[in-house]
Amino acid sequence: MNALISVSDKTGILEFAQGLHALGIRILSTGGTARLLADAGLPVTEVADHTGFPEMLDGRVKTLHPKIHGGLLARRSLPAHVAALQAHGIDTIDLLVVNLYPFEATVARPGCTLEDAIENIDIGGPAMVRSAAKNWQDVGVLTDAAQYPVALAELGASGKLGEKTRFAFSVTAFNRIAQYDAAISNYLSAIQEDGTHAAFPAQANSSFVKLQDLRYGENAHQCAALYRDLHPAPGSLVTATQRQGKELSYNNLADADAAWECVKSFATGAQGDLSKSAACVIVKHANPCGVAVGKDPAEAYAKAFQTDPTSAFGGIIAFNQPLDGAAAQAVSRQFVEVLMAPAFTPEALEVFKTKANVRLLEIPLASVRHDGKTAWERGQNAHDVKRIGSGLLIQTADNHVLRREDLKVVTKLAPTEQQIEDLLFAWKVAKFVKSNAIVFCKDGMTMGVGAGQMSRLDSARIASIKSQHAKLSLAGTAVASDAFFPFRDGLDVVVDAGATSIIEPGGSMRDQEVIDAANERGVAMVFSGVRHFRH
Repeated sequence: MNALISVSDKTGILEFAQGLHALGIRILSTGGTARLLADAGLPVTEVADHTGFPEMLDGRVKTLHPKIHGGLLARRSLPAHVAALQAHGIDTIDLLVVNLYPFEATVARPGCTLEDAIENIDIGGPAMVRSAAKNWQDVGVLTDAAQYPVALAELGASGKLGEKTRFAFSVTAFNRIAQYDAAISNYLSAIQEDGTHAAFPAQANSSFVKLQDLRYGENAHQCAALYRDLHPAPGSLVTATQRQGKELSYNNLADADAAWECVKSFATGAQGDLSKSAACVIVKHANPCGVAVGKDPAEAYAKAFQTDPTSAFGGIIAFNQPLDGAAAQAVSRQFVEVLMAPAFTPEALEVFKTKANVRLLEIPLASVRHDGKTAWERGQNAHDVKRIGSGLLIQTADNHVLRREDLKVVTKLAPTEQQIEDLLFAWKVAKFVKSNAIVFCKDGMTMGVGAGQMSRLDSARIASIKSQHAKLSLAGTAVASDAFFPFRDGLDVVVDAGATSIIEPGGSMRDQEVIDAANERGVAMVFSGVRHFRH
């Protein structure tokens, strides 16, 4: 049996090659890989010696040869193929071990030039991988170091790779080539005439890995599956470990993502002492129906639940701190579909043992500090994607964080320090509420949430009604509106309900009318300068 090894990433390759040699398998190799194996005392045949043709063009041409591709592509079961090999003195290659030039890592480095990128486009590697993967009935192709132990175990047990393993390796190989080509296309098609990179490439190529099939989609007559990015952002929902509970549904996952993204914004924020507080977010049908911070998870949950106990029934709950026994006891008294936290204490897990259907998701939180890191490194998506008829809408994700110094006081009455804290809290929540969004808050908790209405007035009225049902007073509350009030009537509604401070983006033709109304009503108002529509 002949094996050809040519790897850029040499992780684990020496041990793997030693295992092949111990099984009596002849090893062919190229360049640096051949030197590594030879220096370790392994007998290895250089590809140039095997083909009788030297490497050339600075290594650009070394495996593009009939003795390589003939050995990979020949069907052993076809007499004509076997005869052709014999006529041309070509040996079969039964095992190919290749990983590709690090194109993705190269272009991710700051200062990468077009020349750097081009030189890291692998030609011979993908060509060999495609040849071996196409001929999977006779050839095993390994493209990932994680496959080495599996291959050695099967080779050691039976002297060959099983058919199922060869086919699985072939699929993995074609997937890797597709991912590699997509990365190259994305990079090159984003280059503009002046040499800079466009925010979005001329052709968008995405690769996702299926994690699981789902029972159904939004409704029972729809099929669904869950996929993740090849390299998911740290602390994102798809990195969760399910500690217990039923299988997650499509709607569970959609709501869980809304809750988790919202609670993550309280993990290491820039708002006074909120970064040190426990936060709880309760979501129902993709909208936060209760959000609060407290001295511990139990207090945060109690305040969040108080906002809208009716909507919280059957909701999705997320915490930004490990869930302890006290909070678990409180949550267990209500019907909850999914419960998420960075960790669960043994006491919390014990509480939910008797509620086997409750889905517990453990997701270690990534930092969201704005410290020069990329959005991905902070655990945030860089882009949002929405499917429309035969197309995609792609945008940069709404990762904006409003700082205290960004606030512009536009009324005669300036907000107090406590009001500023309430306004920033309300603004943070409003970012995750479906538009049109109106959010009343006070003392680190939501007091009323109006979401997803065609009229901002209706959202304001609904938020007020919600607070009445929960027997919460809106007197002295702060209100966030995700977009500007186009007329003064919206401001009048929230002030009539009890609000004494307001935050909105500003930018309306009638801003002055709304400012005058705020001054007339004796309330403080600040502009954020940023809109947070969420559709």
